[in-house]
Amino acid sequence: MTGAPERERLPREERPLQRRLLEREAARLAPGASEESALGRRVFTEGRGAVLTDLDGHQYIDLAAGTLTQSLGHCHPEVVAALTDQAARLWNVHDSATAGRAALCDLLAELLPEQLDTYAFFSTGAEVVEAALRVVQAVAEPGRNRIGALRYGFHGKTQGARMLVHWDIGNQALSGNSILGYSPYCYRCPLELSYPSCGVRCATLVRRHIAEKSNVAALVFEPVLGAAGVIVPPPGYWEQIADGCRDNGVLLVADEVLTGGGRTGAFLASERFGIEPDLVALSKGMASGFPFAVLAGRAPVLRHPDAARAGSTASTYAGNPLGIAAARATLEVVRRDALIEQVDVLGGVLAEGLAGLHARYDVLGEVRGIGLLYGLEFVRSRASREPAPDIARAVYRAALDLGLRTALGGNVIRLAPPFTIGRALLEEGIALLGQALERVTEGER
Repeated sequence: MTGAPERERLPREERPLQRRLLEREAARLAPGASEESALGRRVFTEGRGAVLTDLDGHQYIDLAAGTLTQSLGHCHPEVVAALTDQAARLWNVHDSATAGRAALCDLLAELLPEQLDTYAFFSTGAEVVEAALRVVQAVAEPGRNRIGALRYGFHGKTQGARMLVHWDIGNQALSGNSILGYSPYCYRCPLELSYPSCGVRCATLVRRHIAEKSNVAALVFEPVLGAAGVIVPPPGYWEQIADGCRDNGVLLVADEVLTGGGRTGAFLASERFGIEPDLVALSKGMASGFPFAVLAGRAPVLRHPDAARAGSTASTYAGNPLGIAAARATLEVVRRDALIEQVDVLGGVLAEGLAGLHARYDVLGEVRGIGLLYGLEFVRSRASREPAPDIARAVYRAALDLGLRTALGGNVIRLAPPFTIGRALLEEGIALLGQALERVTEGER
């Protein structure tokens, strides 16, 4: 395991260099940055392991792991070495074969479930989801012209990915040719039921409206819904839906852009829930945050003549040698150092620490997660369950001021520490989060 350097304790109130740079940049840069970036207003200059340093020399424990991407932490030496070596030799030859690509295929065959034996390479999560949609359309039987997806799902910002979930953006609703099923959001059940007495009614309705329909070609889903706030399904949810899809010939397309590569304590989150997908989209942590994505699938699907026409898996940067080098280095470290097993150990530490915070602070409506992926949902009070995005923003900013970086979205703060973080640093990060909660809640009284 790669330990993080000792953090320096510097005063955080003054950020003159960062302020000047942000003001200069704002004159030219288009607006529309993420909420966390706009609120945080930090200029990061260096990352080592689970620690970031900003332009004024302040250091932060990064429990967001970049964009929930840095499985091995920032600038892991073996990934840096692989990229440096590759950058000196070859960058881009379109989709021509390379020795590195063949080696990555062999490595993926060792790490992925046996039935996922065929691979295509892309650059980003949205691009690989779009590729999966093209495959579904190519192999769909006549009459199967609809695609299922889940409410609150997120599959990227390109048009096809957005239309899957009828995403509203810019006051314009994108309504695609998809059928939306209920996600397993027990904390805010749209059916106003309670688990387990509900009998997992949400899954029954997904099965009825999507899995058992003769005009549905595929169900595109996140096994654990990430951007929605880390919605972890209860037992019985995926078992019922997956069986229904399999029985009716509906392809299972798992979006594991966030969860793939070990974040949930298995290489695929699908494995933890007993799902055997036909196609899987992976990105984020697969190459330690370097732009890279993999579409893995069953041979009969990805080698289907209509899905395998010339150019169908080609793209300008797809499978570029730099991305392949970063992915190989990342996955070899994950395998060699048994980091997926370490995710379970550290996940227990994270779960215990967050449970303590949940017991102390009424504004934490629910803490939910799996492995090293957790969501903290902020509310006005536990009794009302009224979403409180302003409290989440205040906690996010207070945590930054204390030296802790998290991932903010609406009324949820997400945590996804690097697999390589030391236990002591993880516990320190949880303690800083507790201090941030105390600052915010004391200020409201």
